Amino acid sequence: MLDAFPTIAALRAAYAAGLGPAEIVAGIHARLAEIDDPGIFVTLIPRAEAMAAAEALGPFDPARPLWGVPFAIKDNIDVAGLPTTAGCPAFEYTPTETAFAVQRLLDAGAILIGKTSLDQFATGLVGVRTAGPAPRNSIDAAYVPGGSSGGSAVAVGHGLVTFALGTDTAGSGRVPAGLNNIVGLKPTLKTISDHGVVPACRTLDTISVFAGTVADAEAAYRVMAAFNPADPWSRDIPAAARPSALPEGLRIGVPDAAGRLFGGDALSEEAFDAALEDLKDIVARPPIAIDMAPLFAAAELLYSGPWVAERYQAIRPVIENAPDALHPTTRKIIAAAANYSAADAFSGIYRLKELAWSAEKLWNVIDVLIVPTYPRPRTCADLEADPIGPNSELGTYTNFVNLLDLCAIATPSRWRADGFPSGLTLIAPKGRDGLISALGARIQAAAGIAVGASKTPVQASPPCAPAAGPDEIEVVVVGAHLSGMALNHELTSRDARFLRAVETRPDYRLYALAGGPPFRPGLMRVADGEGVAIKTEVWAMPAEAFGGFVAGIPAPLGIGTTRLADGATPKGFIVEAEGLKGATDISRFGGWRAYIASRTK
Repeated sequence: MLDAFPTIAALRAAYAAGLGPAEIVAGIHARLAEIDDPGIFVTLIPRAEAMAAAEALGPFDPARPLWGVPFAIKDNIDVAGLPTTAGCPAFEYTPTETAFAVQRLLDAGAILIGKTSLDQFATGLVGVRTAGPAPRNSIDAAYVPGGSSGGSAVAVGHGLVTFALGTDTAGSGRVPAGLNNIVGLKPTLKTISDHGVVPACRTLDTISVFAGTVADAEAAYRVMAAFNPADPWSRDIPAAARPSALPEGLRIGVPDAAGRLFGGDALSEEAFDAALEDLKDIVARPPIAIDMAPLFAAAELLYSGPWVAERYQAIRPVIENAPDALHPTTRKIIAAAANYSAADAFSGIYRLKELAWSAEKLWNVIDVLIVPTYPRPRTCADLEADPIGPNSELGTYTNFVNLLDLCAIATPSRWRADGFPSGLTLIAPKGRDGLISALGARIQAAAGIAVGASKTPVQASPPCAPAAGPDEIEVVVVGAHLSGMALNHELTSRDARFLRAVETRPDYRLYALAGGPPFRPGLMRVADGEGVAIKTEVWAMPAEAFGGFVAGIPAPLGIGTTRLADGATPKGFIVEAEGLKGATDISRFGGWRAYIASRTK
């Protein structure tokens, strides 16, 4: 077993140097005996069987992105031949087919170590609503491990596996991550097919990824994110699984004073503020205070509205025929579905539509919302005294995300002064997974903390160099479409991704055109070397959206070939000579952003 936390990079380096994956498996089983926590795994692959699977991989194959990487999955996800219990022994069955996402991981060379404990039927954020022993928090056993994917988070927190799968409906892929000092990636809904997953709320469920670092979580996500034609819920949003970079004008939102909810815990509040201080060295613009009211109102619908009936439907045979098989708290929560009628369900749908419309306006002001992963950590003793209240509090900043079709990533950050982890969650509209991962990686590295419960430091991620995919077109923007500016939404609303900031070759003049608002620049090509290098941004736009984007460009602007300093020649904004009447040459500023800044001084 490696001395350090088994990140993918560390494992690949060790394998390239001659280490065998069977040695990693043997080390995992030895480490499990040391930890002595019977609550982590519901089903552990026998040592000999897991080692045989490792040996069967053959010689190291660097072309397989997860070759020899150990992982675990939550026990509501199917693997052929292994029992699935969803935390309820009376529900147990043995599937004959492996979940679509898990099969993709296996095909990529990953080694399954076992299936992990969960809050029964994925109902809970605490991790102690289990049929068997609950897993112990990997940092401090006095605190809850988080749920419902607690076993997966604890397994990663201890470094037993490099990554683990959870599921996330109300925050189950994020809260346990924060409580165990690891990353919890909750992707855009249904970009990972949940074919082969026991549903909680089928319309809101997604497989999530726990890992020690953002890079490892992303690596697993990219393997799993694929359209599944056999899954009617599967969504084809390729941009969601592709990396982005951080644009200069990135706009960050944080809760306003009324939305800063820490349950009176000063240590958690101080840790959040310390993390925001780190952000100043990553993002140039100061954060914008955001009214959280519409988001909190949407969150209330999840358990205090008719969506609880969807949980009832998921386990209808059990709750109607064998209610005593359910954990008392789980039964109490789901039985509340009887209080809602079909009319109530439609009323809830209408209310959510109103709140989503209101919340949508946030993304005209900010690009990423950063919140605490949870208000404050809760102890096991807290849950014994009150099984419901602490659980609800843990979901304060998570429950609205899937209802509003947002993506999110829980990222470790500054610890509390008492030595317990805190963390941030980054939230953005669907499809912008690559953006929040790029930011999350920088936040985790800036905190100067170790990975999980280990002493392995977080390594700064290498520079992100994303590229356009085969179904995307690179588009160069120079003015109001730049990140954080007035017309940038015309890109993001079409699922465009920021790729890089780059200057043109010194063959251009930049003009401020007459008219406005919005005020617009014009980029004019001149003779080679007789112009100025102008700052631009390059975005990747889905090819199917490019035509609609171009159709909306008004004269005297158009799209032509742009010559960039990095040698690329993508399509970008140009101006007709006729459009320069009344225009001002602003080339000396070197870019539109600097020109606009000069006007506000």
